[in-house]
Amino acid sequence: MCLLSEANDNFDETPIEPEVLPLDGWHRAKGARMVEFAGYWMPVQYEGIITEHLWTRAHAGLFDVSHMGQLLVSGPDGDMDSAAAALEALLPADLAALKPGRQRYSLLLGEDGGILDDLMVINRGDQFYLVVNGAAKWDDIAHLREFLPDEITLNHMDDQALLALQGPEAAVALARLVPHAADLRFMEAAELDWGGVLLGVSRSGYTGEDGFEISVPAEAAAALAEALADQPEVRPVGLGARDSLRLEAGLPLYGHDLTPEIDPVSAGLSFAIGKRRRSEGGFMGAEAVLAALDGGTPTLRVGLVLEGRQAAREGAEVFAAEASVGMVTSGGFSPSLNHPVAMAYVSAALAAPGTALTIEVRGKHLPATVVPLPFVPHRYAR
Repeated sequence: MCLLSEANDNFDETPIEPEVLPLDGWHRAKGARMVEFAGYWMPVQYEGIITEHLWTRAHAGLFDVSHMGQLLVSGPDGDMDSAAAALEALLPADLAALKPGRQRYSLLLGEDGGILDDLMVINRGDQFYLVVNGAAKWDDIAHLREFLPDEITLNHMDDQALLALQGPEAAVALARLVPHAADLRFMEAAELDWGGVLLGVSRSGYTGEDGFEISVPAEAAAALAEALADQPEVRPVGLGARDSLRLEAGLPLYGHDLTPEIDPVSAGLSFAIGKRRRSEGGFMGAEAVLAALDGGTPTLRVGLVLEGRQAAREGAEVFAAEASVGMVTSGGFSPSLNHPVAMAYVSAALAAPGTALTIEVRGKHLPATVVPLPFVPHRYAR
């Protein structure tokens, strides 16, 4: 499984040295192979991508996702109504109905309805906590600062690290350190104490497995990572397996499966548009998005299963007979299923499960079949 990364377009400029995250030394001491990703040195693997992938599916993998942006949005004097209204002008989620301790997936949209980023939003009671993608966070922060009203405060939590503990044994492992974490259900969150360190814990993740994301002060990140890795169920896992796990789970990656040229309906993310927001609108890009909900879109994101062992990667062209009908946006060999899978945007008329297509890989047309997403069933603790 290849690691997906973004290209540097500034060819005439002096290369910028990647930044170092709080757990850099910890990763290197654990034998991680480090690569540049989203402007940071990040661990791509420790023991090997397939080994780490299968361990996470069976036990619990520990991921460092501190490159993600952690943001706090608050209204004057903790007024959540004004904070919700301000965010709802930019996001299609129904945040006014989001209760304290609950989390929701949402999208940052452009004026034309294109996806600027996907993100998580948690109601912390007196403020909204957002997690945005690392490669897009500076653009997101600039966008939010431009469009949020002056009375709304936006803070970038650059003094926090972010860990993800994912897998069917994640709850057992984390509960030994933070017992109340096991009381959370999928998409619930709480601030919990770990030996005097306040952790922001949510039961969520990016693998399709049960698991948690844990915001921790940077100075305590290495101690927490070590305490988690000491649990018999837990091993550190790199970005390579994170990518293969999310692909099997049918979860889109921003900058690849999601871009400003792709709308939520085409992406199969209509669930992120709240029922009230569909009737009322009022969010950036609403006119285009609601028209797409009503009339459909020319292309749709689909899952594809390939015959044989050869994988199709991002950029591979999809064909029906001799006609080009789409493009692969993520692809690779599935360690869990033992065959290649891909996600692609294809003509809506060819998006039904069972449709036979081909993908051009190295001059050959490989047979592929449209299948429902996800490829591997989600196992969230609902």
